[in-house]
Amino acid sequence: MTVIDFLNFYIVPGIVLGSIYALGAVGITLVFAILRYAHLAHGDLATLGAFLALAMVQLLGMPVMAALPFVILLTAAVAVGIDRVFYDAFRERPKIITVMSSLGIALMIRAIVQVVWGVDTQTYSRGLVRPEDYFGLRLRDREIYTVIAMIALVVGLQMFLSRSKWGKAMRAMSDNPNLALLSGIDNRKVVMLTWVISGGLCAAAGVFLGLNTELKPMMGWSMLLPMFAAAILGGVGRVEGAVLGGLIVGIAEELSVLVLPSEYKAAMAFAILLVMLLVRPTGLLRGKVL
Repeated sequence: MTVIDFLNFYIVPGIVLGSIYALGAVGITLVFAILRYAHLAHGDLATLGAFLALAMVQLLGMPVMAALPFVILLTAAVAVGIDRVFYDAFRERPKIITVMSSLGIALMIRAIVQVVWGVDTQTYSRGLVRPEDYFGLRLRDREIYTVIAMIALVVGLQMFLSRSKWGKAMRAMSDNPNLALLSGIDNRKVVMLTWVISGGLCAAAGVFLGLNTELKPMMGWSMLLPMFAAAILGGVGRVEGAVLGGLIVGIAEELSVLVLPSEYKAAMAFAILLVMLLVRPTGLLRGKVL
């Protein structure tokens, strides 16, 4: 196997898959850093975003990339609505109650997807897409779009968190929620913004996963473990850590097929998760301890 073949068959797919994991992991790390619990409905929220994009493609004839901004807004609104209707009542209760309720929300979202769109595998478009040759690297347009969109969304989020008033409020809530409340920060607005960003990133992750693979009602559930592994590997609460973790997990999964059957890809994410929790619970970039 030549170096170019190695890059084309393992590294490029790993980076694309890692970019998808990174988008989901950023949402997970924000929810944990600000709200202090693990959101188990994250994967199924991504599935909902992917199928909402499918509805726009089929019913309105929109290209999937043109539908993406609308899907991000719709899924963000759904995430805020779920928080207001379900999670808000548990805000002062032990966090484990909210975690378990998020599992129920995941099952509910999955059931809605199965009822509305069915259980069969679907795609945004039919037919083969031939890759273009870039100095030996064979890349499809959708792979380039995935990586560029991930970089653009993460850079935009980092600028929002570091320069805007509400971004700084979110960082303050993450660092010290009690002190942030005493300084006059509106907790409800911070929570709403957290769900807007998390839901939007979920939608993007789901759409790009569906664009690069296929759409299945269980697609979000299967990417939940790798997204959590990416968030923990990079350091919970660190946006750049979630991106780093996502890329490492994605590349590690693709490289694992060199020594393991492809059915065991998910085992690589699980192994990374366990090792990181045992060896360095704060992650590579020293995030919060779970």
